[in-house]
Amino acid sequence: MTDNQAIERSRTVAVVGTGTMGQGIAQVALVAGHPVRLYDAAPGRAQQAAATITGRLDRLVEKGRLAAEERDAAAARLHAADSLDALADAALVVEAIAEQLTAKRELFADLEKIVTDDCLLATNTSSLSVTAIAGALRLPGRFVGLHFFNPAPLLPLVEVVSGFATDETAATRAYATAKAWGKTPVRCADTPGFLVNRIARPFYAEALRLYEERAADPATIDAVLRECGGFAMGPFELTDLIGQDVNEAVTRSVWEAFHQDPKFTPSLAQRRLVESGRLGRKTGQGWYAYTEGAERPRPRTEEPAPAPEAVTVHGHLGHAEPLVRMIEGAGIKVRRRKHGRHLTLPGGGELRLADGDVLCGGRGGDIYFDLAHDYTTATRIALATAPATSSDTLREAIGLFQALGKDVTVIGDVPGMIVARTVAMIVDLAVDAVERGIASAEDVDTAMRLGVNYPAGPLEWGALLGYTYVSEFLAQMHVLHPTGRYAPCLGVVRRGYEERAAMKDQDSR
Repeated sequence: MTDNQAIERSRTVAVVGTGTMGQGIAQVALVAGHPVRLYDAAPGRAQQAAATITGRLDRLVEKGRLAAEERDAAAARLHAADSLDALADAALVVEAIAEQLTAKRELFADLEKIVTDDCLLATNTSSLSVTAIAGALRLPGRFVGLHFFNPAPLLPLVEVVSGFATDETAATRAYATAKAWGKTPVRCADTPGFLVNRIARPFYAEALRLYEERAADPATIDAVLRECGGFAMGPFELTDLIGQDVNEAVTRSVWEAFHQDPKFTPSLAQRRLVESGRLGRKTGQGWYAYTEGAERPRPRTEEPAPAPEAVTVHGHLGHAEPLVRMIEGAGIKVRRRKHGRHLTLPGGGELRLADGDVLCGGRGGDIYFDLAHDYTTATRIALATAPATSSDTLREAIGLFQALGKDVTVIGDVPGMIVARTVAMIVDLAVDAVERGIASAEDVDTAMRLGVNYPAGPLEWGALLGYTYVSEFLAQMHVLHPTGRYAPCLGVVRRGYEERAAMKDQDSR
């Protein structure tokens, strides 16, 4: 796919709707070299938006990011339109009005009477069906979704969404145009939430579920996902930033669009927060307080404990194997045994990577430790203990990880702990999207790294962990929660089988 399939820079790009997203998209097209025409149904708003965009270009010049002559040329190409008729010569019209299906359908029906038949029509919707918006058009084949992320001038990702009737040539043209604008486009079929909003649901949902299960408080869950999981922000602080009402509405929209699939079930705790008016930063209170002088709660962190003199490593620890070298580097003696997949502490307690089960029915000395994206760089580790685990055994486990330079958090005995269940669910939804032909594995990984700044793409994560681990983890979660929420998708199960078959074949050689 080459840039010569993109809309020529001499052709006009029109943007309908001049709120934050509309202004951002217009600025992107303008800086890329297109004449840009703005239209808004509210009188005077398009002129105000044009002035705002010009002011942003001025600030780019002041910061040295744009030459003054480029600013002058761009400002000369920017015009406010008094009516839709003024968009007649546009090669591309991008709609960024309110998220109301009827309003969008009516707008595009009116536009189709004005623009030429070769004009590409696009919606920036984040939650509505591209297919449904285009349903009443005379030429639905030239209609695509162009979902930018806010702020559009800064964030690189653009989801190029093909509706049921979208022509391949239209999607290719939209993709090439976004790429020519300096963006990183990904292709996907029309599905609830597209890629990012669909696959990211477990990041929020599992944290909220853990809170409801009283595994830990929001500050602790956020800290574990940041400092152990490698995520840029925790889900509670991120939803406060997004707006609890906005995040909850997206979750509910995806859930309803999937006919109330339990994998996307909204949280009652978040609903209550929205009903109370605690919407996050914009109201001064969400999961955290944002009033002047308010202090952020600290995550639960264990007091210092002495490190054990030696540990025994049984078998290969899988994704947690780097811990062995770290333990040796901390001066702790390591003994190796062939069989198993765990660590034994001096007092006989066993440390195991979270596997989707709970400890309440296990041995009294068992302790789970959570999954880390990278154990060498993680600065925090979460532990979960059995009810009968002795305080001495727990202190040995705490001291071991503290000797590796980690803060240690002890959470409740909940299935899958924090990072492990979150990542497993993200991987499951990503694999399901690929298996259903929604997008390629490469585009899924790109979308999640760029769209929500994940430390790894979900398919990359699945391969790193091994699909045997992911499928068995989710299967165990499903045993404890037999609602379908944690049932591994067929693609994950299949990949687990293939992985085990390949290992058997290798062992037999």
